Amino acid sequence: MLDIISLLCLPLALVTLTALIITDLRRLLLPNVLVLCFALLGALFHVCALYYYGDAIDLGLGAFIGGATLYLVRLIGNAYYKTDTLGLGDVKLVATGGLWLGMHDIMLAIAVGAVCALIHGGMLLVRRKLKSGTFPKLSTFSLPAGPGFIVGLVIIGVAKLWGLPHLSF
Repeated sequence: MLDIISLLCLPLALVTLTALIITDLRRLLLPNVLVLCFALLGALFHVCALYYYGDAIDLGLGAFIGGATLYLVRLIGNAYYKTDTLGLGDVKLVATGGLWLGMHDIMLAIAVGAVCALIHGGMLLVRRKLKSGTFPKLSTFSLPAGPGFIVGLVIIGVAKLWGLPHLSF
């Protein structure tokens, strides 16, 4: 029974992450209720999987390290640019991703997510250039970071959970 519940958490997490991507792209916002839902699904997944993919300490450290890393990036960016450079929703999302992945894999997810956000930003810049004929000023360019981080979380999560060898029906 626990196997079925842990297995059910995965598609529900993907639906939640999809809702987060859509909301962030439309409103530049990651709603707390969806981030909390993702966190609760992660906790339920690991409890029902009997901590097969990481012990509670590793997962807790993943949440702390992931959130602290992105919060530090936010502090440095805000101090340098004198404006809000990274939302707290992104910080909470990555902290929640640490609950899913653990302390080592969350750092990989942040790196992969940053590259995905960079690619996404480049595509948006090219699209705006083609549409308006002028290249937008980078100092005023706004990009939702959540979708990039979510793609990073999913890529590293799939790599970590590939095959789900402990599940049996």
